[in-house]
This record gives sequence, structure tokens and C-alpha cells, in this order.
Amino acid sequence: MNQSIAARGAQSPAPHAGRRAVLGALLIAGCGGLGGLGASAALADPAVDAWPGKPVRLVVPFPASGATDLISRVIAQRVSQDLGQQFVVDNKPGAGGTIGAAEAVKAAPDGTTLLFTTSSTHAISPHLMPRLSYNVEQDFTPIAHVADAASVLLVTPSLPVKNVQELIAYAKANPGKLNYASSGNGTIVHLNALEFAARSGVKLTHVPYKGTAQSITDLAAGQVHLLFDSIPTGMPHVTSGRLKALAVTSLQRSSLVPDLPTIAESGLPGYSSVTWFGVYGPAGMKPELAAKINAAFNKAIQNPEVAAALAKLGAEPAKAGTPAQFHSMVKADSARWAKVIKDNHITLD
Repeated sequence: MNQSIAARGAQSPAPHAGRRAVLGALLIAGCGGLGGLGASAALADPAVDAWPGKPVRLVVPFPASGATDLISRVIAQRVSQDLGQQFVVDNKPGAGGTIGAAEAVKAAPDGTTLLFTTSSTHAISPHLMPRLSYNVEQDFTPIAHVADAASVLLVTPSLPVKNVQELIAYAKANPGKLNYASSGNGTIVHLNALEFAARSGVKLTHVPYKGTAQSITDLAAGQVHLLFDSIPTGMPHVTSGRLKALAVTSLQRSSLVPDLPTIAESGLPGYSSVTWFGVYGPAGMKPELAAKINAAFNKAIQNPEVAAALAKLGAEPAKAGTPAQFHSMVKADSARWAKVIKDNHITLD
């Protein structure tokens, strides 16, 4: 009896083998009938394919006419032209950009609301404001790194130094006698100076201002000695002779001021600091949709007209990359500033 059952089982196909064979044949036939589009097209998501089917809201968590706002508009205009769909910039300023960032996470992850932001909201503020209403790792979908803006190290003309090496030597010979201006505690201007002091082993005194206008005046008059400022704000005063520029903060020389060396090549290897600009979506966005939006922004920043417009604002297009690469860059930047903030016990005013 058992032998008879075993023999029949060996001679007969498995219970569902015939069905699987038929289904497999149908699938192959179906894919072949797509006119060469392949199985990936058969699995395409209509919602992703349709983006952007309606105007896209681009939340900018900083005031209108500021650097982030102007940069966002340059890039958004190009993306809009490329896609044939309107991108509406919506300024939601306040609390160092965190108010707008918090609002963006409430949107549906369908690509109709995006956040255009900077280092401030995702790499700096989380370490200064532990009670933020959003979590940078859990509440956002990284999409694209679009631009970077380096700073320039400026000194008062009366300071007897011509380069970074001489500045470090002078500061060490006069401990505690040099001070630096910033646009406030916890700003990138403040953090740049702290990292410079730590890496060079010099002691500098912090003099915070509410903005750059008065600090530039005091720097020119010798009331303060150093300032890490944006290139478009600071360089006109260098050209006029009111200030001296020693170096830029980016790891590579800036195409905006190619004759200025970097701080890294001027005696502090590895020193690098830029304000990055990037695009995020709310958490839960489909990877395919994030990739499609990423491609649209990558195309825009490679446009020569966009690069020229960004240069006037002191920024340079980022290298086209993936959402994963953007996420890794931000994590590294966040870890670096977390250490600077912790080591110097920085608190907000």
C-alpha cells in the first residue's frame, strides 16, 4: 500500500505545479506583450508617474529675501520650468527655521509639500534645542542636496597678519587678546570660529551681534578682530580695502573667490565648513517618488543659468547625488556640530 502511494506520487506532478507553470507562462507572455517596456513598467506606480500633477508647495523656514529664500527661488524656478508645473515658495520663518520645518512634517508624503532648508534645522538646531517638535531622523524623507555656501575668514586691516598661519601665530603670542564677531550664539558663524580656535589651539573671545551689519562696521574699525562671513556680504568690503580676507572655509577652493586659499590648505588640514541647502519630504514618502523628485532637482542644479544665479548669492551647486548620499552627508555634519556645541557648552540666548 505504501509502495503504491509512493509510486503514484513519483509519477504525478506536485499538487500546484501545474498552476504555477500556467501562471508563470502568463506572466512571461504578459511582459512580452508590453512592447519591450519590461516588468518594471508593469509594476509602475501611477501616483509616482503622475507627480507633479498639481502645484508643489516648497516650505522655506526662513524669511523672504534672505539667502535661503533667494536660493530656493532660483532652483524652484528651474525645476518648475523643467517639469511644466508651478512650485510655490511658502516662507514660514521663526526659531532658527524650526517652525517651518515642524510644519512641513505634517504634510502628506505625496510630493506636493516639500521642505527647502539648511544646516540650521537638521544639523545644528537639534543639538541646541533638545525639545524640538520634530525628529530629523524619523520625521523626514531626505531627497536632494542642492547647494553649498562657504564662508570667508575676515580680519580687521589693523591686524598685522597676511594669512592663516600668521593669524594663528599672532593669536598664540597674544592669548585672549583677539576677539571675533558672530551673528549670535549657536549660528554657523559662531560655530566656525569655535572650530577654528579648537583646531588651531588659540584662545579667542566671542562678541555676538544681532546681525552682520554692525559687526562689519566694528571689524573695519578694529573693535573686533575676526569674522566668518558669507562671501557676498564680506568680499565687497575686502575689495574696497575696509577688510582683509585670509581664507575660505570650504574644503576645496571656492569658484566664487578662486584666488583665496582654504583654511585647510593654510595650516589646518581637514578644516571644512559650509552651509548646505537641501530638500526634504515628510516621512513615509515612497522611495520611487523621492528618487523622481531627486532627479528633478539634480537636473535643475546642473543648469548653467542656475549656477550663475547661485554664484551671485554666494552659493555653488552641489554635486548631483542620491537621497542616501544626502542623508549620509547630513548625519556627518550633524555629528561634527554636536561635538562643537557640547565641547563648548553652547546655549541659545
